[in-house]
Amino acid sequence: MATDRAATGSGRRTGRAGLVERLPPVSFFGVSAVFHYLGPSLAVLLFAHVGVLGVAWLRIASAAVVFGCWRSPWRLWQRLDISQRRVLVGLGVVLAAMNSLFYLACDRLPLSTVGAIEFLGTVALATLGARTHRNALALALAVGGVFVLTDLRITGEPLGFVFAFGNCVLFMLYVILGHHIATTPIAPIQDAPRRDPMSGIDQLGASMLIAALAATPIGVAAAVPALTHPWWLAWGVGVGVCSSVIPYVTDQLAMARLPRATFALMLALLPAMATVIGLVVLGQVPGWRDLLGIALVVCGVALHHDGVPARDEQRRPG
Repeated sequence: MATDRAATGSGRRTGRAGLVERLPPVSFFGVSAVFHYLGPSLAVLLFAHVGVLGVAWLRIASAAVVFGCWRSPWRLWQRLDISQRRVLVGLGVVLAAMNSLFYLACDRLPLSTVGAIEFLGTVALATLGARTHRNALALALAVGGVFVLTDLRITGEPLGFVFAFGNCVLFMLYVILGHHIATTPIAPIQDAPRRDPMSGIDQLGASMLIAALAATPIGVAAAVPALTHPWWLAWGVGVGVCSSVIPYVTDQLAMARLPRATFALMLALLPAMATVIGLVVLGQVPGWRDLLGIALVVCGVALHHDGVPARDEQRRPG
């Protein structure tokens, strides 16, 4: 009986791996691109009823509950070595702080501006890792774009830009740590014929539980009004699913099969997506300065290269 159960579980994992691997990795990124800013736009609308940090806590806590019910991520903790546990704790703290700063910035600035600033760190990181003329030009374009977005407006909302640039740094850490867990195998499950492609999602789920614990001291008090209002609570859960479950899961599935340089290249779509969603959902009409600044950032992200040698690219999964 035990052998039959093990074989059944192994068969399910193999079928699941086959389904995930049959879908092109670009499809996962496409889903992530849509929900990466759709969820936050819904959160901005909720700010009228619940405090900003309260909405951030609802997002993180509801995502943690979804991951807990779906993946039971605590079961993998004993299979991790000390360095892997440190990565998950670090990612959890980053997620808690990043989401909070992102919402604090969105409460003060247009979603498109926050989205464009978010990717400045990605280009800067690439330039530091591979000091080429191409990356120097990419950084110049991205910095120029951010300057266009912030010039003449930074005096009006200085704190908003502080939050936006803080989120930029944390987003850079999210990409680094997220790619690490997506491509670092953990100890295989007994009788599993291959590494489960969902292992990165299990690690992400564990980090989200840690993020919920980290965010509770600063956000739960502001979330109390939603806990007594079913509609607001359901709205907050929807924000969590749209912001921290769907995009992060699809990020993991894409990162596991795409070289980091390719994934970073595709991030160029996101500032433009933030502009579109900000216009459609929030009615934030971009001016010519916004469009110019976002275009410069998109060009900078698209132009940069992280310097991973071709032979290393070929070794990566997918």
